[in-house]
This record gives sequence, C-alpha cells and structure tokens, in this order.
Amino acid sequence: LGRDEAYIGVLIDDLVTRGTNEPYRMFTSRAEYRISLRADNADLRLTQKGVDAGLVTDLERIAALEAREGMIEDRIDELRKFRLHVTKWAARGGNDLMGGASAHDPKKQHEVKSAEEVLGMPHVTLSAVESIVRDVQTEQQKAATDIMSGQADGDIETEEFSIMDPSPPSIYDTVEASVKYKSYVRRQHKDMASWRKAQGARIPPDVVYDHGALPTLSSEELEKLNLVRPATFADASQISGITPQSLVYLYHHVQARNKKRDRDKMQSISIAGK
Repeated sequence: LGRDEAYIGVLIDDLVTRGTNEPYRMFTSRAEYRISLRADNADLRLTQKGVDAGLVTDLERIAALEAREGMIEDRIDELRKFRLHVTKWAARGGNDLMGGASAHDPKKQHEVKSAEEVLGMPHVTLSAVESIVRDVQTEQQKAATDIMSGQADGDIETEEFSIMDPSPPSIYDTVEASVKYKSYVRRQHKDMASWRKAQGARIPPDVVYDHGALPTLSSEELEKLNLVRPATFADASQISGITPQSLVYLYHHVQARNKKRDRDKMQSISIAGK
C-alpha cells in the first residue's frame, strides 16, 4: 500500500525511510493525500487490493463494491449533466447558499451552472441540490404532459422524463465528499508533483525557521529544522516528524523568497543604470 492509498502505507513508509527516535504517532497531517484517505471511500480504495491479494473472496462483497462504484459514478454524472441558470439556483436554493455574486451580476445573468458545480459551493448539501433537481424535473414532466394532453392521440410521441431519486445512504457521503473535495484533491496532487520535482533544490542557509516566516509549521517541526539546518529539500524530507504538507509550504516559502530577492536585485540594477 502506498502513501496515497492508506494511512498504514504512510506509517510503514515513514518508519522504513525515516525511522524514529520516539514513539510514532499516526497523525492525519503526516499524509500528503489525506483528503483522499477518507472513511467513506475505504472500501473503494482497499477492497480491490484485497481481491488482488486473494484476501477478499466473498463474491457478494465484491458485487456490492462494484454496484456501489457504479451508483456513485452514475449519480455524479447526473449532477454534472443537469444545468440551470445561476439566477434560478439562487431563487430555489437561496442567494446565500447557491447564488453568490453571479446571481446579482448583470453580466452573468445568463450564466449556467451544473448541479455538480453548485454542490461544490460551501455549505451546500447534496440533499438540497437533489431536491431542486427533482422539483425542476417534475415541473418539466408536468409541462410536457400538459402539452401532450392538448395534442391528438398518436400525433406526437410522449417524451420520457426521469426524476432524480434521493441518493441512498450507501453512497450519499461519498458522492458529496467526492464533489466537494474535487478541486482540493486536484490541487493536492499538483502541489505534490511540483514538490517531487524540486527535492534536489537547495535551501538557502539563511532561511529563518520561526512562526513569523512559516506560520503553518508546528513548534516541533521548526525546532527540528533549526537543529538540522537541511541543505536541500531532500535532506529536509528525511527529518522524522516533518510532514509532507510542511515541506510543500517550506518549498513555496523559499520559492517566493527567491523571487523577491531576484526582483529586488533587478530593481537595484535598473536604478543604478539610471
């Protein structure tokens, strides 16, 4: 199991590659992919691993997993395909939750958003979005029925309208979390990809390790960095107790510091040239 697949993968990798001089505590902050390591998707992440290893042989359990995967994918696809004007989302769900600035901006009056995009907004729940989708679909079905009732029998075929059922408890949390965390997971993978490419980069020896410069790092991490004074990010990654997210933050801090230094240098040269 890798670091992106399970917390035990993080634990084993930490102990094997870094070791420890004190009792090891499995904090979620040690996992760089912790947004993906959720209780609601544990079966999706690990059951197939058990099947491949011959540990999971119950056919009913395997079939249940496949059915749940299919239901989750189908529901997210339905949410992605259902689209409504932002003004209508706001009117039905409230400006505070589903409206935002777009609902009152004349330039965006014709903007549409999918149910998936609306669910990604803060404080918007899956049940609220599904309720609006059902209401709209019911209204569309009624309107179509009224039109059909005014036509001669056989002249026009009646269009079938599907009404979205509420997500069952077995997939509710996973659908909601998958949609809400989608952008965060994408950014998380992007950060880690850039970090892996930069492990050989040097850390300036005059970097100050304190809460003023690095507010997100813990006191323990700052203490260890001050003690070791790593020369490269690869060296920093080998320090026990330094979390991957802290290393990414340190990397961005050093990058911003270097850019500011280069910018100041160019300004000085420009001023001297005048």
